[in-house]
Amino acid sequence: MKKIEKAVADQYFREKNRYMVIYLIIWFVVSYGCVLLAEPLSGITIMGGFPFHYFMGAQGAVVTFIILLFINAKVGDMIDKKYGIDEEQNIKLSAGKSVDH
Repeated sequence: MKKIEKAVADQYFREKNRYMVIYLIIWFVVSYGCVLLAEPLSGITIMGGFPFHYFMGAQGAVVTFIILLFINAKVGDMIDKKYGIDEEQNIKLSAGKSVDH
């Protein structure tokens, strides 16, 4: 594996953690926000008359989490490329070597 300077590694993990916090905030708002705001949201209906809070609890939250997974993968790859971390390069460097744990 390629060695990374400590300052660069700190920036890398700080950026990764920043995005993780953003994803957790979105997760919290989608999961608990609809529950906390169920009464006001019950007036909004979508897709065949279902209340919005019911739809978000039954389907919307799951779809949001799946979308967040894909966004996390894409953003993570972009951050890796920004800091010069290339998985294919790491595989080439470690080919034929065993790691003792």
